[in-house]
Amino acid sequence: MSEPLSIVWFGRDLRLADHEALNVAAKRGAVLPVFVLAPQEQLGGASKWWLHQSLSQLDKSLRNLGGRLILRRGDPRKVLAALMCESGADAVFWQRRYEPDVAAKQVRIKRELGDAAGDFAGYLLHEPQELLNKQGKPYQVFTPFWRAFREMPAIGKPLNVPRGIEWPKHWPKSDKLSDLNLMPAIQWYDGLAEHWSPGEIGAKKLLSVFAENRLIGYARGRDFPGVDGTSRLSPHLHFGEISPRQVWCAVNRFKFAEPFLRQLAWREFAYHVLYHFPHTPAPGKGRALKPQYDRFPWRNDDKALRAWQRGRTGYPIVDAGMRQLWRTGWMHNRVRMIVASFMVKDLLIDWRVGAAWFMDTLVDADLANNTMGWQWAAGCGADAAPFFRIFNPVLQGRKFDPEGKYVRQWVNELRGAADKTIHEPYGEPIVDHAIARDRALAALQKIKR
Repeated sequence: MSEPLSIVWFGRDLRLADHEALNVAAKRGAVLPVFVLAPQEQLGGASKWWLHQSLSQLDKSLRNLGGRLILRRGDPRKVLAALMCESGADAVFWQRRYEPDVAAKQVRIKRELGDAAGDFAGYLLHEPQELLNKQGKPYQVFTPFWRAFREMPAIGKPLNVPRGIEWPKHWPKSDKLSDLNLMPAIQWYDGLAEHWSPGEIGAKKLLSVFAENRLIGYARGRDFPGVDGTSRLSPHLHFGEISPRQVWCAVNRFKFAEPFLRQLAWREFAYHVLYHFPHTPAPGKGRALKPQYDRFPWRNDDKALRAWQRGRTGYPIVDAGMRQLWRTGWMHNRVRMIVASFMVKDLLIDWRVGAAWFMDTLVDADLANNTMGWQWAAGCGADAAPFFRIFNPVLQGRKFDPEGKYVRQWVNELRGAADKTIHEPYGEPIVDHAIARDRALAALQKIKR
């Protein structure tokens, strides 16, 4: 009888540490690591760039242990079935995902493979179906969700990388990484490489620096984009280069960790909403969690949209955020709220359009978080800000970038501006905020009738 051989099907778990599927497979017998790029996988340009780098790093880590990563393209059902035949593998293990389309395909594969399949947790701290209110229904407000989250069993310790992993005696053919065509056609990703180190090693280094040096000032510093006060772990968590359990355990030992732990719980909350309300995700045909907003009279204004995308609105804090996004594939969370409010309320452009732009340009383009963030800005989602709460971009800039450090970093035209005027509209603003505010409130009344 041949030795057991398990395929470990990597997806959003591009790491070796704290990987339950890998640990189970390694205890069982030999391990065949596989990544399948599915044609239906909706990846933006920034995500493709990151995935290319992350797969390369994972393959290097496996080769350091004597293994390698097998790359394939196509329908995962067909690819995995073919690989089982080619390699003689008798089991497939993977980490569960929660995007509606991907989750449905994983359930189907598990059903077809039966006892030969095993799916495991690891992308979240708690499964979305584990947290329900007293009526047995999903939460739509964060604070009671957070209270219930804190009452759950303690988070366990992360798993180590398995020792002495056995590999197949004969390796099946693999596609080349370049065959996956993940590198964007235009050379805008050079800026991404200046700011990020994708992969498990980079994630661990970033977590260590944050926990030891920046966590203590996180409660205040996280709201100021001109300060290096956030963890910047979001893309590493999105691609599973580090697990939320690793992050939680690294910071939970500090007395001042609570504000950051709440942010990890917001990520859990976003997936809770995505899981229980699978009709909401955008881009695409996502619908508002509050259905009356599906009747909102959005405007089609391509000129204004292009100005917003390029950071040419004439509002300093908005333009700084959009230029940071294009240059680095990331934007400070406070500024994400400001630029989203501006697009949705000052320009009256459908929130789904903004969600699509973020999904294409963010290195942490996460379906759950992105959808929740944009529905929050549009007043139509879970725990959302009311639509009538309209950010004044000038006042927001003065409050969260008082010395204009962030604006000067990203808006070259304003580097010589005085602190007192750094956040005033410049050039020819595409809209007058006061007029736009009145227009937005008038549009809101139309769906209330």
